[in-house]
Amino acid sequence: MSADIKVPAVGESISSGIISLWHRSDGDYVRAGEALFTLDTDKVSTEVVAQSSGMLRIGVPADREVRIGETVGMIEDAPEPAAPAEASPEQSSAPPAETPQPAPSAPVELEPQERRVTRKKLSPLRRKISTQLVAAQRNAAILTTFNECDMAAVMKLRSDVQEVFQARHGVKLGFMSFFIKAVVDALRNEPQINSRLDGDELVQNHFYDIGVAVGTERGLIVPVIRDADRKTFAQLEHDLAYYAKKARDGAITVEDLQGGVFTISNGGVYGSLMSTPILNPPQSGILGMHKIQERPVAVDGRVVIRPMMYLALSYDHRVVDGKEAVTFLVRVKDAIENPLRLFLGDGK
Repeated sequence: MSADIKVPAVGESISSGIISLWHRSDGDYVRAGEALFTLDTDKVSTEVVAQSSGMLRIGVPADREVRIGETVGMIEDAPEPAAPAEASPEQSSAPPAETPQPAPSAPVELEPQERRVTRKKLSPLRRKISTQLVAAQRNAAILTTFNECDMAAVMKLRSDVQEVFQARHGVKLGFMSFFIKAVVDALRNEPQINSRLDGDELVQNHFYDIGVAVGTERGLIVPVIRDADRKTFAQLEHDLAYYAKKARDGAITVEDLQGGVFTISNGGVYGSLMSTPILNPPQSGILGMHKIQERPVAVDGRVVIRPMMYLALSYDHRVVDGKEAVTFLVRVKDAIENPLRLFLGDGK
């Protein structure tokens, strides 16, 4: 008995997507629970798994747009093929066959012009990202202010407690949880940045759901850490590890990406020394972290080498004034340079 393979619903507002990849070939035997294909939409990428075991028959090839509920193939009822027999000792000890002599190289021929480039349709997620970035630039008065922070104190604290922290909580203590804590502290101090425009109204948020930008092979996504103000460092690290795994597995859902009030983006993991991050609408602020680099700085009248990081805050100048933006970034800098206050839960 055959079972149809249908495109599943992956969100209330999603009506179609693109099959970006079939994980198995037509005619392969698949088992229930194995990944069949990856569905890319304008919000998430999802791996669709087999609901039954049998022989796969692909009805719609990769890179084709499909609608939710559409049948894209079937699984035919078939017995699982037997495992191939192992070679006998006599067979395995047979001498290897000779490598034929290479043929003389043929004259190089110029390829036709159409073979010098490859055209591929943008995925729904990449199209959505492109649209949002252009809209953010067009619909907001984006300004960026910069500062730098000395990472020595947070690096020492992290090193001092890492072994105990990991043994107690089963997860490593990273830098991102410190920055999430610092951002929450700064948002409390400058609540105007925790607001957004809605038509001719200003909406003030009284919660702290912080988005953390994650780069994937299919594009940038921003899963949201809920109620970051109420969570411990360990809970934040577990949330970050959870979303990182979901992003790698292509299992991020629409709900994971919705409702953030502020975003943190870490270009430093790719080696970026400085950048101007773009707002994630309708939010009014985004913090850019960058590469930690040792460089000479003046401390108490002396030149010393310190591990420094440039920080960038992009903000919507329609909502946030320059004074509030600068004060916010200085507050983040002070929190990172005095991390024990955050780690002990002072927050003041």
